[in-house]
Order: sequence, then C-alpha cells, then structure tokens
Amino acid sequence: MVKTAFYSDERCFWHFGGNYASILPVGGLVQPQLAGGLPENPETKRRLKNLIEVTGLAGELDCLTADPVSREDILRVHPASYLDEFERLSDAGGGELGVRAPFGPGAYEIAALSAGLATTALAGVLHGRHKNAYALSRPPGHHCLPAQPMGFCLLANVAIAIEAAKATQPDLKIAVIDWDVHHGNGTEAIFLERADVLTISLHQENCFPHDTGTASERGRGAGEGSNFNVPLPPGGGHSTYLRAFERIVVPALGRFRPDAIMVACGFDAVSTDPLSRMLCSATTYAEMTAMLMEAASDLCEGRIVMVHEGGYSEVYVPFCGHAVLQEMSRSAVRIDDPMAARITAQQPTERLQAFQDQWVDDLAAGFGFTRS
Repeated sequence: MVKTAFYSDERCFWHFGGNYASILPVGGLVQPQLAGGLPENPETKRRLKNLIEVTGLAGELDCLTADPVSREDILRVHPASYLDEFERLSDAGGGELGVRAPFGPGAYEIAALSAGLATTALAGVLHGRHKNAYALSRPPGHHCLPAQPMGFCLLANVAIAIEAAKATQPDLKIAVIDWDVHHGNGTEAIFLERADVLTISLHQENCFPHDTGTASERGRGAGEGSNFNVPLPPGGGHSTYLRAFERIVVPALGRFRPDAIMVACGFDAVSTDPLSRMLCSATTYAEMTAMLMEAASDLCEGRIVMVHEGGYSEVYVPFCGHAVLQEMSRSAVRIDDPMAARITAQQPTERLQAFQDQWVDDLAAGFGFTRS
C-alpha cells in the first residue's frame, strides 16, 4: 500500500546558529537567555518527530531519510560564488552571510541534507512511491535568495526540489503554497519571472521581511500573474486563514492546474509563537491541509509535499505538525489539542472578524476571484 512519507534526519537537528538571544546576537546590553540560542532551534522539529512516534502515528507513515543534494542540484538555484563562500565559512567554523542567518560548523553539509529531504520527497510523490510526503527539513529555506541567505534560511529547499524535478521533467507545473507567517520572499524572488511555478504566500503583513510581500507584486515578465501575496493583518486567526484559502488559494490552484503542490509548511501563525501576532491553531492547519488535499485530488492526483519551514513554539509546533500528518495520512490516530480552548477564546470578536473577512474579500477581488 502506498503511504504518506515522512522524511527526516537526526543530523538536521544538529545545525547551530550561534550565541543569540532570540533574534539578537549576545553582546553589549543583550545578555544570554537561560536556554540560549535562536528561536530557530532543533526542539520544535525534534519534538514533532517524538510526538508522532509516541502516539503511534509514525507507524502508519513511511519513515525515511535521504541523501544530501549535489552541488549540481544547488547550482540550478544558487550561484557558485555564494556556495563557495558558504562552504568556506562552514568549514572554518561558521559565520553569517545574510540577514538573521547565522550558522555554525558543518552548516553547508546540513543545509544540503535539508534540501535533500525536500528533493527526495517531491521525487517520491511524482514517481508514485508515496501518495504524499512531509519533509522535516532544517535549516528552513523560504527566505533564502539566490545569492544571499536570510531569516534562518541557508538554501532554498523548495526551489531546489522543484528544479531537480524539472531537470528530468521540464514540462512540470508546480504550485507552492507558503503558509509560514513570514513572507516567502526567497521562493518568490527565484520564480518571479516564471510561468511554470505558481507561488502563493499567506503571511502577516510587514512581519518579516518588512519590505516585501505586498499584494501588488504579481510576478514579472513571463511570470506576470503567477505570484500571489496574501498579506493579513495582525490578529488573523482560524476563520481568516480558511477564508483566504477558500477565496484565493483554491481558486488560484484551479486556474493554474498544477502537476503537484508543495507547501512551505511553517507553524508560526499560531497564537503562542514568539515571532508573530496571529491566532491560528492546530485545527487551522488540519483544515487547510484538508482543503489542499481536496483540491489536489481534483487537480493533480493528490500529489502534495509539505516542507517544514518556521514555527518557534516548542510546546505547540508538534501538535500542529501532528494534525497535518493526521490529515495527510487519513489516520484514525487523534490526540487532544492542549491549546484548543485557549486559542478559541482568543479568536477575533465578531466586529473584528467582519473587518478581516472584508480584507480577504478585497484581496480576492483585486486578484480577479469573484464569488460564483
């Protein structure tokens, strides 16, 4: 029986960003935290893997690992000049080449492995080895520009996976849905002038990066109309995200008709995340997954690949990931969400929800999606 695949590797948890206190380097007036380090730390991902093992969900998945991508694979997205400098610093003990993207020794090899998980996951789904797949990639990738890392992202995992697939199947059309709370500026930049890759980013407006992610950026040249930014106001919660899916994401997929869907799967739009101000829950991610699966069933034989991105609540990210994997695998394993009552109580008031609904409807109308 073809199962949902879950790709991970212990070595990805060993990536280290240096001596930081949240997003600030320690020094001067910034003293170390008790736990120390960046919000992008291994525990959110490792605890997700632990949780699916403890609940028994892992037993229903095809749990695999993968090889690192080759330099040839990476060069389809990133220039040699960047790779050479990244590898040099990695071998020398680490450093920082971009904005909020520090790394320690061995980061080049670990980043290539992270991209390898995503690349092998996509290949497995396209070739029918898995019905769908989840890549627990770390470090993440959706902020990484062709020649510059950014926002904890060192290689563009999703883009590398897409280009590797298209190297053997040039006519593939891939849709990328980015529901990480931060704008997927790296993925956007890589495919901005391409019509064969649809990019849709749902994000908190002006969260990170502060100067990208506007709804007016629709793509350029041949890619005009193939990029959708859905900036949402702070305080957006369950209903706002589902409305954005119903009014924008699903219609855009129907218009594009992809051969496969990739999801930049960040869990940082939850109410407990330290780097955002949104109000989603594990149920939100489960229902978005269900909507994508229905669309994928109609459009591309169910081919979906989730690639892990952000999400910095060590306590809650595992429950969100578990909910997504439950939906993907159609598993009967169910667990109680320990934050459900709290997050439900925090949802926008009726008046604020009406404002957010209109915000989404205005975006949809601007994109040319009208109610049937």
